[in-house]
Amino acid sequence: MKSLPATCPACQHKLAVEQLACPECATKVAGQFDLPVLLQLNAEQQDFLLRFVKSSGSLKEMAKQLNYSYPKVRNMLDELIATLKTLENETD
Repeated sequence: MKSLPATCPACQHKLAVEQLACPECATKVAGQFDLPVLLQLNAEQQDFLLRFVKSSGSLKEMAKQLNYSYPKVRNMLDELIATLKTLENETD
């Protein structure tokens, strides 16, 4: 499945959504909208977050599922938290 790009392939700046459309009735909403913070994460970060929620936040369970050490999974979470903080600060 294709993933929604969050950055421009030419200059790496954040992309914005300009139009939303309803496939059922063809209603369109136009403007300039920021992507939600979670959609600005890369595919690997989104996967990590999804696994984290599905494992009820258990890093021990995630380490087992991913076949990683607990410290590695903890570092992955810390990196994700740092990225989320950065993205949130950019949208403020």
